[in-house]
Amino acid sequence: MSWDEDAPPPAELYPEIPHPARMYDYYLGGKDNFPADREAAEKVLALGPMVRLSARANRAFLQRAVRQLAGLGVRRFIDIGTGIPTAGNTHEVAQQVHPDAQVAYLDNDPIVLVHSRALLSSRAPGSTSVVQADLREPAAILADPTVRQLLSAGEPVALLLFAVLHFIDEADDPYRIVRTLVDALPPGSYLALSHGTGDFIPAPETSRGPAIYRTATAQLTLRTKARVTRFFDGLDLLAPGVVTAPLWHPEQPPSDTDAQVGIWAGVARKG
Repeated sequence: MSWDEDAPPPAELYPEIPHPARMYDYYLGGKDNFPADREAAEKVLALGPMVRLSARANRAFLQRAVRQLAGLGVRRFIDIGTGIPTAGNTHEVAQQVHPDAQVAYLDNDPIVLVHSRALLSSRAPGSTSVVQADLREPAAILADPTVRQLLSAGEPVALLLFAVLHFIDEADDPYRIVRTLVDALPPGSYLALSHGTGDFIPAPETSRGPAIYRTATAQLTLRTKARVTRFFDGLDLLAPGVVTAPLWHPEQPPSDTDAQVGIWAGVARKG
């Protein structure tokens, strides 16, 4: 599903304002974006080839992490900040392993919700759900009936926060948000997350990407490896720990650039 560029887009999508989900779609080669998104995305891409490599590495990490978690027996997934659906979504990967896997997608963006609901409209009810929610409001997320149902059985749940926490600035206390959500997970559950970093960008350049995102609907806060690792406090990190996204259980020999992809990634278990 993509928007007809010859027809005016719905006003609630704010097509004149760049949106991170649509910019990310453009990085991945998708078509669900508007001129303002492409203009902003091209400015980010001009910073260097690692931008697009990082986006694709993040997507591949999502798929590997979900596959491994499903292989560990997880059948319930809460995916927050899902982005615009593309091939290899969480439910597709999880349900290849467990056809009865239950997945809840949560996002606060109208375009993501429209695309997700269209994608899932033909699926059996109850196996995959789409919920409008904002990561900045963890209490409201935990009060949602769909989320409560996934948590209520006491079975392990995978909380997925892929490339979303870098859109939560320090004023909103992202560590409190993650801690609140993790505290509600049953024992034996997992947290999987990825996060943008400026660790491999020369110091004079680290502000250029966030400056571009200041024209978009969400701000970008790059964090160091130490600050990303802090999200896993109190949990048991699975090997190989917090690494750049391509180096988390790679399915092919690492390339020379994998260690400098600007996405930290990790998965941890709640005891």
